[in-house]
This record gives sequence, structure tokens and C-alpha cells, in this order.
Amino acid sequence: MSGSETKTKRERASLIPIAGWLRSYDRKLLRGDVIAGIAVAAMVIPKDLGYANIAGIPVQNGLYAAAAGAILYAIFGTSRQISTGPSSALAALAASAVLAAAISGGQDTASFVAGITLVSGIFFILLAVLKMGWISHFLSRAVVTGFLFGAAIDVVIGELPKLTGTETSGSNPLQELWSWLGTLSEAHGATVLVGAVSLVVIFGLRHYAPRVPGALVLVVGGLIASWVFDLGAKGVALVGEVPSGLPSLQVPDIQLLGDHIGTVVLAALGLVMIGFSQTSGDARAFAAKHRYRIDIDQESFAQGMANAGAGLFQGMPVSTSLSASSLNDTSGARTGMASLMTGAVLLLTLVFLAPLFSDLPLPVLAAVIIEAVVMGMMDLPEMRRLARVKRFDFWIAVVTLGVTLIFGVLVGVIAGIVLSLVWLISVATRPDVPVLGREPGTEVFRELDEHPTDEQFAGVVVLRLDGGLFFATSDAVEDRIRDVALSRDDVEAVVLDFEGVDFIDSQGATKLREIMALTESAEVTLRLARLKPEVRQVLEKDGVLELISPDRIHGNVYRAVVAETERTSERGDDPGPT
Repeated sequence: MSGSETKTKRERASLIPIAGWLRSYDRKLLRGDVIAGIAVAAMVIPKDLGYANIAGIPVQNGLYAAAAGAILYAIFGTSRQISTGPSSALAALAASAVLAAAISGGQDTASFVAGITLVSGIFFILLAVLKMGWISHFLSRAVVTGFLFGAAIDVVIGELPKLTGTETSGSNPLQELWSWLGTLSEAHGATVLVGAVSLVVIFGLRHYAPRVPGALVLVVGGLIASWVFDLGAKGVALVGEVPSGLPSLQVPDIQLLGDHIGTVVLAALGLVMIGFSQTSGDARAFAAKHRYRIDIDQESFAQGMANAGAGLFQGMPVSTSLSASSLNDTSGARTGMASLMTGAVLLLTLVFLAPLFSDLPLPVLAAVIIEAVVMGMMDLPEMRRLARVKRFDFWIAVVTLGVTLIFGVLVGVIAGIVLSLVWLISVATRPDVPVLGREPGTEVFRELDEHPTDEQFAGVVVLRLDGGLFFATSDAVEDRIRDVALSRDDVEAVVLDFEGVDFIDSQGATKLREIMALTESAEVTLRLARLKPEVRQVLEKDGVLELISPDRIHGNVYRAVVAETERTSERGDDPGPT
């Protein structure tokens, strides 16, 4: 085999990982992969029906998306345990986009949801090509926690009418809840009974038999009850006709997407931010557990292909499901074959079993959805942790939750992104520049705020720069030096500890030049300590280091302070610590 052929095969295996691992697949792993794939399919089928219902599209479209996501991720993904498919958060975001676009009508809604799914897939692929997966880091965990909690409440409120057989109105979840409370006197008795029993069953199994697939048990039980008691004839709403067969390749309505391009782009960006933050974290976790490497950019590409495929096959947004992935892992999944098996079972379900779901009572489906979002999206322990650890993060989560409830899921995720960026900018532009003191009897300098009894040296202020010195932080550093050093008459020297500075840009270099001029005009000696090679290189290129004599650049803070105290003692001043 020629070198060029070998290189081509390596590139193909890199872009399409299945081309690499399938050739060397160990058949000893097949049993575990098959069992895991079937177990995950049994878990996700009833939930995927519910997620489609959240998005307002035909329930079979949820299975279309699940099959496409599972198979395409297995082909292009690098994680061996990840299970990709619809999720409650993405379904809620898609539903919010439909509401924002004021789209009504089954076919238009399905096409619109498929369209934003396709666009989000294209965005994912662009992130992979441009290697911009880091953009997902702009969505903080606090924001995601608040958004998911608010979206879960939104979904639960939306499902309440299905438990009572009533109709509600309102432009936001809170208005819908108030409207629903006003309809309780009109609740349909049989529907309420079915809904109550369904909630008891699914939450009871979750609590007392967590290893039992509660959603599957409930759906099967609901179908049996529907046939035995003829619930449809008693006025209980049913899912309705679910056709059998595989989806056809179909491009979403371009005209419809163009008419609502703003909503489409915002929704797709939100789907990418939420989806990728989930995928990257879960993929890393499983890779660390089983000691193999993943490629985050390839993961983005895999999610892009999965969403593009789901969109072209009339589906809905897909992403990583932590619960399904965990089941995949614990059931024995060791390669992408498990995901292929999940996809195969979903396709068989569409061909042979789909019509059975036509008689599924809507209250049963509502209970499945409620359990999924309550247990998967309402993270009370994390909210408590945020309140205990960092109150500001807690209030960011609360604000995101509130915006989601008042203005809808789409606005909630946009607000979350904005809040994350504002918080990032706030932190970046206000770096810590603590005053340091010497630990008695050592050469160690540490923060005086935490160790107020540490020694200080007369006339010398030691400051440590934490973070990069660049356009966003340079003014804050100058202000700090003015406040703690240049505003005092007794300060004769400032030592800047650069230990925490690993990045400096041209504006940061210019600012340091200005600080040097500022201290010189105030007759204050400026000394630099612990310059890293990268920082020193930038300062040398800009000519900044030429302006300060080499004897004022030191390997550590202690040497800088000693040099200054020795200079002071030569003048006859007292250099000792205080």
C-alpha cells in the first residue's frame, strides 16, 4: 500500500471514525453493544414521542429524529457511550421558536421545526470546520441551570391541560397556569383519573424501582388500558393516527424559513449553544471514565451531521442525552455499535410498531413528559449549591429562569447567552490585583486580605496581576496602582508580580509603558517580577523593556523587595518589614 493511500485512509478514519473502528471491531464486544442499544431504544422511544409532542409536531417525527441522530452520530462521533436523540430542552426551544414565529398548522410546524434543526446542524458543522467549539463555553453553567429549570416549568405547565382535558390560553407560561387553574371546574373526570394514575406510576417507579424503565412501562400500560377500557370512547384524548414506515428525505420549506429568518437563526444558535455544551461535557466524562480520547471538533461535526440528517428526514433537534448515555454505558456499550443498534431498533419500531401508538392516551404521554423534564431539567441540588457557593451565580440562574417563564424559552436562552457574556466581560475587565505581604520567616509573598498579619516593607507596595494584561484589563490595572500606591506619600516603590499574567497584547504593553511613565513622574520606583517568556517577548518587541533597567526586573518578588530595600538602606532610610 502506497504512502498516499495510507494517508487517505487515515484522513477518512479521522473524518468518519466508523471507517476506523469498524474494521478492527472486536466481536467479543458485540453482546454488550447489542444489549445496550436495545435498552436505550426501549428507554427513549416513549420519551421521543413526548418530545415531539412538546415541539408540536407529529409524534412519529420524534422517532425519525431519534433514528437519524443515533445512526449518524455512530458514524461520525468519537465517543463510544454517547446516545444522541431528541431532548426535552431542545424540544421546548423548538416549540418556543414556533410560537415566536406565530406558525400554525401541522405541516408548517413540522417543516419549520425540521428547518431550524437543519440550520442548527449547519452551524454545528461550521463550528467544527472553523474549530470554534470553544464558543460553547460562553454559556455558563449557572445560566444553563436556570434556563433548563425555567424551560421545565414551561413544559410542565403546557402539559397540565392534557391531564385535565381542558383548554387554556395565555401568552406566557404564568398566564397559561392562571388560565388552567380557572378551568379546573371543567376538568374531564376520566382524563383526570388516567393522568393521576400515570403520574403515580411513573414517579413511583422512579422512586421505588429506578432500574425499571418507567416510561416504557407506563406507555405499554396506557396502551393496554386504552384498548381494555376503550378510553377514547369515554372522552379521553388519544395521540391519533401514527403511520408506519420510514421517513423520506425532504428539504424543509425554504420560503417558510426565509419568512422567519431571524427566529430561525436565533433558535438555531440557541440549539447549538445548549446542545454543544451538553455534548462536549458528556463526551469528555465518558472518555475520562473509559480512558480514551475524543475530538471535540469532530464531536461538533457529528452533532452537525446528526441534526442535519434529522432535519432532512422531517425530525427535530437532537443532542446528547445524559440519562440515555448513562444507560448505554451501564448496559455494556463499548463502541458506536450500540448507537447503531439503537437506531436499528427505532427503524424497526417505525416500520412495525408505530401504529400501535395511535391509541396512546394523551394524559399518559403528558405524564411521561412531566417526569422527563422534572427529573432531567429541574436541578434543585445545583440551585442549592449555587446559592451556597456563589450567590451571584445563583441570582443569574434565577434571572434566566424568570425571563424564560415570562418571555418564553427562546428569549430565555438568548437572555442566558447575553447574561453569560456580560458576566464574562465583567470578570475580564475587573481583574484581581491584590496587595501582597511576606509570610514571616520565609520568602513567600501572599495576599494580605487573607493573611493580614504578614509583613510589609516600608515604602514598598507589592501587587500581583491575576489574568492577562490586555485591552479589557489594562485600565483596571492602572487604576489599582493609582489607588493603592500613587495616592500615598509614603510609597517609594511598586513591585508588580507578573506570575499570573500569561497573556499580554499590544495595548497591554502600551499600558505598561504608561504606568512606567506615571510612576517615574511620581518619583516611585517600578520593579517587575516573574515575567513569563511569552510576556517578556511581547514587551521586548514593543521596546518596553528598554525603558526599564535590567536591575529592576527580577526572578521573584522577594528579590525585587530585597533590591529595593537595599537601595533604600544606601540612602540611610529604614527598610525593615512592618
